[in-house]
Amino acid sequence: MNTIARSEPSADADAAAPKDTTLIYRQSRWTRLTHWLWAISLFFMLLSGLQIFNARPQLYIGKESGFEYNNTVFAIGAENTATGPRGYTEIFGHRFDTTGVLGWSGPAGRETSRAFPSWATIPSYYDLGTARVVHFFFAWILTTTLVVWLIASLINGHLRRDLAPRLGDLKRLPQDIIDHAKLRFHHTREYNTLQKMAYGGVLFVLLPLMIITGLAMSPSMNAVLPWLNDLLGGRQTARTIHFTVMVLLIGFFIIHMLMILAASPINELRSIITGWYRTDPPAHGDTERSN
Repeated sequence: MNTIARSEPSADADAAAPKDTTLIYRQSRWTRLTHWLWAISLFFMLLSGLQIFNARPQLYIGKESGFEYNNTVFAIGAENTATGPRGYTEIFGHRFDTTGVLGWSGPAGRETSRAFPSWATIPSYYDLGTARVVHFFFAWILTTTLVVWLIASLINGHLRRDLAPRLGDLKRLPQDIIDHAKLRFHHTREYNTLQKMAYGGVLFVLLPLMIITGLAMSPSMNAVLPWLNDLLGGRQTARTIHFTVMVLLIGFFIIHMLMILAASPINELRSIITGWYRTDPPAHGDTERSN
């Protein structure tokens, strides 16, 4: 890891000592490439996945579903009322009016019954075949790059060095939570404890779970991995888990972007685009460390 120390002169010649800053090479070329490949893949998988969900906008728990079963945990639809068609979203039997966004949406006078609106799906019009092609294409890109990244990170020590929480990280966890709540960020080469836990949760729990449940829903995989559906509690349960993981990933993305904006957007973007990251000046008496 290369470290370049830079000294920036003070704007006031009569001021005290100039402020020292440190620019380090934090993100490797491979890390940056996979980051953007995953971001693009997840974007297209999300919008095409919502189109696929529109074909059957209900989620169930169990191996089977149908009129004779009462295992629906989530549904989006539309119904006729005294005031006209209304969209609704139902979660564990609790129904909410979501007209205009979910269930019933579209331009004024041309609304239609569809779970997710046209602006949120790929393609915007109903086309299940195209949505599946787009979804699976980017799913394989995501899966392939994730496996290659995992193998490479094990070999080069990236997992052990940068992502695996140490005892010291766990001891700092309460303070990290307090610092984030106060929007007080420390710019260092190392990820803080919350970052390690968040990135680890995405890379080693959510993404693998999304891939596994996706395989379980694929009829072509039944012959190859016939036990996978049973392990997950049935195809309908796998579909529900798949959808839940998508919601969690969206939540991670929103929090991730908010943290970038709050911490230092230019610095964070420079890091993931060029690899170079500016850290906090060393405290008085600290020695600069090169990696």
